[in-house]
Amino acid sequence: QVIYDKLDACVKSGANIVLSKLPIGDLATQYFADRGLFCAGRVTDGDIKRVAKATNASIQTTTSGLTESILGTCGSFEEKQVGDERFNIFTECPSTLTCTIVLRGGTEQFIAESERSVHDALMVVKRTIQSGSVVAGGGAVEMCVSDYLRKKALEIEGKEQLIVSAYSKALEVIPRQLCDNAGLESTDILSALRRKHAQEGDAACWFGVDIEEGGITNTFDLGVWEPSDNKMNSFESATEAACVILSIDETVISPPSQDPNAQASGMMGGGGGGGAPMGGMLGNAMDIANSGG
Repeated sequence: QVIYDKLDACVKSGANIVLSKLPIGDLATQYFADRGLFCAGRVTDGDIKRVAKATNASIQTTTSGLTESILGTCGSFEEKQVGDERFNIFTECPSTLTCTIVLRGGTEQFIAESERSVHDALMVVKRTIQSGSVVAGGGAVEMCVSDYLRKKALEIEGKEQLIVSAYSKALEVIPRQLCDNAGLESTDILSALRRKHAQEGDAACWFGVDIEEGGITNTFDLGVWEPSDNKMNSFESATEAACVILSIDETVISPPSQDPNAQASGMMGGGGGGGAPMGGMLGNAMDIANSGG
């Protein structure tokens, strides 16, 4: 009777859909079905929170005191078969701040790669919104900074000039790697980028690698953007890593033993337990016998 009282409380609340983190037995399922209610058990915590947020519902821990104020609403609800699984789809929700992306593919590896790609794309958009500003991608910023440092190095005297020149040359790795990944001729494209940035200066600051056409272009106008915070963090992290490596003045490595019998003798000595003390006692006994004592 206790179970029926709880089920009846759910029905009297006016709910049409009942979701539960715990499993729902056959008795409750049939009870709800006879009264025109849909129920689903073993719903994950994340799914329940997203549904509650989208429908303006409140998650309950007990069936006592259920009222219409805790119920959520949606325009339509349907159960769809997608591949080998069935999904419960809530549409036309009042708070459309959440959505679900269903990925389908032939193999698990393809699905995993697709999930990573979608996740990366979403995180880039999130990071861009948080940053508030963007810069051109395709190695444009690296080439612009490289050109500025190359010219600045000529004004510096002493060994510092070599450091700035090396930093400038290191920045060209990014556009060179982009060319190699796209199967382009990196030497020709880098030469064109150096000439473009050297001749036009700040006017050519957004010129980078054009992967589609195989040349150089204004990547900012092309829509290839990167968050400003990410670009600054990459410069800072690379500089700090280089400084840490340069600060290492000595590396100590323990060389392996050149004696092939050293390891074997060590193992025999260590595995015998009391072998070494017994050898010492026998040696002392032999010394005493030879001395006539």
